[in-house]
Amino acid sequence: MALYSYHITALPRHMPYPHPPPPTSSNVSTANSNHSSAAPLTQSSTPSSTHQQNRNRARTGIANIGPSVANPARLPGQTPAQTLGRRQRSPASDGPSDPQPDSSQAPDNDLTEPPTKRRRENNTMGGSDILDPHNGAPLGFSNGSTEPSVGVTNGHKSAMNGSTNRDNNSTITKSHGMPSEYFGHNREEVTRLLIQALSDMGYQTAADNVSRESGYELESPTVAGFRSAVLSGSWSKAEELLTGASFETEGQGNGLVLAPSADRNAIRFWLRQQKFLELLEQKDTSRALVVLRSELTPLSHDTGKLHFLSSLLMCRSVDDLMAKADWDGANGQSRKLLLSELSKCISPSVMLPENRLAVLLEQVKQSQIDTCLYHTQALSPSLYSDHFCDRRWFPTEVALDLVDMNDEIWQVQFSHDGSKLAACGSGRQVIIWDTHTYSVAEILDDHDEGVGNMSFSPDDTMILCCARDGYARLWSTSDGRLIRQFNRFAEPVSGCVWAHDNRSLILGTLDPTFSLRTINLQTNEEYDWGKKHRVEDLCGSLDGRWLVALDNEKRIHVYNAITRELEFDMELNKRPTSVSISQDSRHLLINKSDGEAQLIDLVTRNSVQKFFGHTGGAYMIRSAFGGANESFVVSGSEDGNILIWHKNTGAAIERLPGHHPRCNAVAWNPTDPYVIASCGDDGRLKIWTNKSHSVEIRARYLQNRANDADTWDRDER
Repeated sequence: MALYSYHITALPRHMPYPHPPPPTSSNVSTANSNHSSAAPLTQSSTPSSTHQQNRNRARTGIANIGPSVANPARLPGQTPAQTLGRRQRSPASDGPSDPQPDSSQAPDNDLTEPPTKRRRENNTMGGSDILDPHNGAPLGFSNGSTEPSVGVTNGHKSAMNGSTNRDNNSTITKSHGMPSEYFGHNREEVTRLLIQALSDMGYQTAADNVSRESGYELESPTVAGFRSAVLSGSWSKAEELLTGASFETEGQGNGLVLAPSADRNAIRFWLRQQKFLELLEQKDTSRALVVLRSELTPLSHDTGKLHFLSSLLMCRSVDDLMAKADWDGANGQSRKLLLSELSKCISPSVMLPENRLAVLLEQVKQSQIDTCLYHTQALSPSLYSDHFCDRRWFPTEVALDLVDMNDEIWQVQFSHDGSKLAACGSGRQVIIWDTHTYSVAEILDDHDEGVGNMSFSPDDTMILCCARDGYARLWSTSDGRLIRQFNRFAEPVSGCVWAHDNRSLILGTLDPTFSLRTINLQTNEEYDWGKKHRVEDLCGSLDGRWLVALDNEKRIHVYNAITRELEFDMELNKRPTSVSISQDSRHLLINKSDGEAQLIDLVTRNSVQKFFGHTGGAYMIRSAFGGANESFVVSGSEDGNILIWHKNTGAAIERLPGHHPRCNAVAWNPTDPYVIASCGDDGRLKIWTNKSHSVEIRARYLQNRANDADTWDRDER
């Protein structure tokens, strides 16, 4: 049993770190909830009834989803406003093709107004939604090249233009003799989504045929003109169309309808920023300076970004410009990604969000996963049937009971690739097992006072052991060789977070003088963070944004992992014992000494879920994320049980009798959702899986033992 906590997570480097919004609350409250001790805590009686029962149970804990607000119905015969841009095309609307715009032309060249008949092309263009907030570039532009084209929707071709005849009263209006509803959905919306999806997948002829037969198009001529202006670098034309744009509540405009939260000045800033960067790319510094002074500065949009753009005037080469601005030039993806960002400011009624049907399908899949009580399927669910996982595949049986360690075991951890399993505790040794046969692969010795924590490197070639004797020792996982022993601390080392490139790591210790220290493994340079609180446990986010440390009181400290600045801290009502961050870098899991675990949203800083049923105490009890899609939270318990909760609903679905007197930690194999490992003060390491998988694991284990015995006999002879 350990009196202090350790936790380790790999931490990538050189990632964008947007600042979180101001906290809504820094005090995490607690609540009381009782669950039955029977195992399983929630169980279906028969396979035939399990699916619906599980879905009904799981839904009780899902966050509420607000309904979308329908547009007010118009009187029959009332002419709809054309600014909505959902136009019904004429069946005979074949027109000539538009000329292909040249992305290499100088910025600010006016683009001829596109004809009302838009062309159909065979090629398609993809897009990205990523907004890069940490520099002055138009936000997340990546390298590559593209040829802009007229009449595309988020990088894809749109249908031809035509006339419109749409009524929001979907129970009355018909198009081409068809009802305006499709199984309760607006027929026009479904059709436009299909047209966009067909174009995205490269079926342009099919998309054109659907548009022609249905009479619906994706965009109005104004929206197509705005798209073309951005892709061709006709900035004055783009701003002209933006000036004539309107919000839906303002009535008639030029057909370019802005989203309710859109900021015209922000849109202008992004357009002019792209114009400025392209002038610098052309080495037209004088015109770029004019744009900066007379067009960007008067907008007063972002002073910090203006200073950054000013610094780009000093770039000596185009390569230097692109590197500093994180921007790939006019002939790269920059205009296309700018359009992707601008499309978020335009009403979806006139410009569909990118890949909208694919996004909706993914939401359907995720919703079914979120409500799957025993989710163990690692692969993406099929669209052909409703998703469901049977409890029979859930890890509830002990496959192996390993007794290779004779002392208390405080921590157990799988490698990132799932091929290794390591355990440490009060003894001198850290043992690594091969998870195929669960044979001992390496024994790491000479830890005089025990090891409270350990951490595999991101590539799993090394493991760092955090010892109670004040040393952090780095070992090779392939041959058990000691690579390096770091300078000794006055107090035990409590945790470690690796950089994504294996080149550096951050150590946490109980020494208040040197509680956090960054070590560069390449240069041997060390940097102390200067924090004066003890660190009992430590974790980092995979995106490199967060570093979370808990002290020996009741506080959680959340730092920017790169700048080392404190983002925020929070005080809990009970002492926390362990912390870990989800793979999506959004949620922080905190286990507390009062037998409660909490899920904290790191962005909003609110408690989003609580987990009850296990018992805490004075000793170190760890909780962790796990399972397929990290659908579960698992924890040890002072009473020796293993508790498993559904992460989204908070429902305790399993209580497994694990160890005596206490279960200290539980780990889920990151690559095999059917396997978990647990450890306790009884010195046992247990491997849990389902009945079918258990037979396979035991067979491999016994076969390996038999092979080892034969080898030993031959050596003896």
